[in-house]
Amino acid sequence: MEKSPTSATLAESVPRLVPVVPRMRGKRVGVVGDLMLDRYLWGTASRLSPEAAVPVVDFVEQSECLGGAGNVAANLAALGARVEMFGVIGGAGSKEAADEPGAALRKCLHAANIIHKGVVADPKRITTVKTRIIARHQHMVRVDRERREPLRPQTEERILRSLFAALKGLDALVLSDYDKGLITDEFADRVLSACHRLKVAVFVGPKRSRLYAYRGAKAIVCNAKEAGQFVSQTLSDEKSVEEVGRGLLAHFGAGAVLITQGEKGMSLFEESSPRRLNIPATSFEVTYARVGQAGVDRGATGRQVFDVTGAGDTVLSVLALASAAGASLPDGAMLANIAAGVVVGKLGTASVSPAELQHALDELRREA
Repeated sequence: MEKSPTSATLAESVPRLVPVVPRMRGKRVGVVGDLMLDRYLWGTASRLSPEAAVPVVDFVEQSECLGGAGNVAANLAALGARVEMFGVIGGAGSKEAADEPGAALRKCLHAANIIHKGVVADPKRITTVKTRIIARHQHMVRVDRERREPLRPQTEERILRSLFAALKGLDALVLSDYDKGLITDEFADRVLSACHRLKVAVFVGPKRSRLYAYRGAKAIVCNAKEAGQFVSQTLSDEKSVEEVGRGLLAHFGAGAVLITQGEKGMSLFEESSPRRLNIPATSFEVTYARVGQAGVDRGATGRQVFDVTGAGDTVLSVLALASAAGASLPDGAMLANIAAGVVVGKLGTASVSPAELQHALDELRREA
């Protein structure tokens, strides 16, 4: 007989979640995965081009931030973790020099206080760059510059040597796959095997379906579309969510699977529990005028999503860090859900601060 799911009441969970936030500070978390530079070209648009029916954007300024696995690292660092990054960027003709986007990416890592000795510059690759053109807070177009072939063996070995040397000092490791060539079956298998020997918990954000490489991971985090693709099934109702979630537990051989479902919240499946945990979406909003401030607005009904860029990275990072701080996976998932509810109110790739997370928890406590 199918077990009915349980639902988390966020307000009732607040007393357990509040002390987790300060315990996150100082935890050592490694991130290995596909690094990207998110580049934003900001401007104004008030006329159409005479050459085609497209707006002309008058350039105002350019900004850059960490994308891909780098955004996971940025989220962890913003919450007070000591973060070490492992990955590859493009080279500029020598063994250590980065190309222009790679140099900008290193600058972003340094500014976020992320240790990046494990980031290797390869002259045979280019740094992945996603350039977004935004006018009047409207995302007009995105231009991607990337290559997805697997790493050269010597580059892969340099990254792994650096990672293995750091593992014994880590409280957790996040493996963030964006399908840009770093994470192969063999690479993931070697990382998971090393972590298993040293008893380092691994949290995975997969992009491709790897049957065996993620076995032993503490948790897999994916969205509903990815979850369905991994097992060739669409998540259309409660029954299909249950079937896909349980199928993914067996598919990946992981201890838990967390499926994010946008406005429907999240579903957590644990190997040790016969029931899935349903976590409702929060309705926190951060207006454009308040981005970067601790204050969080409370929406009256539901959640108005301004920009979901990087929200999945926030969920993955908060789940891993909360677990490293001693929280159970259900509590970590609830905290990650609250953090995502704040981040989606921010334009562009964003992270959540301890003050913002604490403020959101205070709001929920007042509701209890």
